[in-house]
Amino acid sequence: MSKIIVIFVTASSLDEARKIGQTLVEEGLVACCNIVQMVESIFKWQGKLNIEREVLMIFKTREEKFDTVEKRIKQLHSYEVPEIIAIPITQGSKSYLDWVVNQVTA
Repeated sequence: MSKIIVIFVTASSLDEARKIGQTLVEEGLVACCNIVQMVESIFKWQGKLNIEREVLMIFKTREEKFDTVEKRIKQLHSYEVPEIIAIPITQGSKSYLDWVVNQVTA
């Protein structure tokens, strides 16, 4: 069975997050995208402290799709260096994980 990962990505707006999420689902790169509206992010960028409101996307996909998903997000994203990080799913509902595998194109 394919290993499943969760990918976290932040975006500058709800519209951008919806565009990225919808595109990746339609293209079969991810099974789904959850969008969490308005998270507050504190970070340094180019030496300056920033406190920004962002939107968090949570994607579920097959581990072997990470490189393709990362490339596609970078094509669609407005940030110069978008956050794109993945963590493995070590446990989960078998029926849900099977659904994820079946939704993502081989």
